[in-house]
Amino acid sequence: MDEESVARLAGCYQEIIGHVGEDISREGLIRTPERAAKAMAFLTRGYHQSLEEIVNDAVFPSDNDEMVIVKDIELYSLCEHHLLPFIGKAHVAYLPDGKVIGLSKVARIVDMYARRLQIQEQLTTQIAMAIEQVIGAKGVGVIIEAEHLCMMMRGVQKQNSVTTTSMMLGSFRENQSTREEFLTLVKLR
Repeated sequence: MDEESVARLAGCYQEIIGHVGEDISREGLIRTPERAAKAMAFLTRGYHQSLEEIVNDAVFPSDNDEMVIVKDIELYSLCEHHLLPFIGKAHVAYLPDGKVIGLSKVARIVDMYARRLQIQEQLTTQIAMAIEQVIGAKGVGVIIEAEHLCMMMRGVQKQNSVTTTSMMLGSFRENQSTREEFLTLVKLR
């Protein structure tokens, strides 16, 4: 996000702070609009990234045809309904078909999509489809477990609820034993 956009966003935060009843000239709040604008720019930086840029040609030929799993990838996102965080972890697996992706790129793909205003269900789908697109895997499985502050801080105020979503593509959807292996390896069964 460029400086002009951050400045305009800071102006919006100044208005919000005033509308909730605070004195924007109070010492602790003087620079808050600017800090909040920079934080929001960081938390939504996924809008300014592309899959090609993230992967950066880190796709390699491989004879491996066994499951590759990157699990417990921490993620932080903002719910598109309340602009409140949801925090959790993603488990991403795929069955290679002649190509593998650099392991750190899997985590970067998770981050790119998580750093957008999002719902968990869509985030799960976007990650799975991106992995499939990039390497043409025989199958992809993605599971996300997350806690949503919109449920914890407001509304029903349930502090211990965890939302789990999954997306299974290719052999993860079609082959029960592949799905079972994935679930066992991420210890969800």
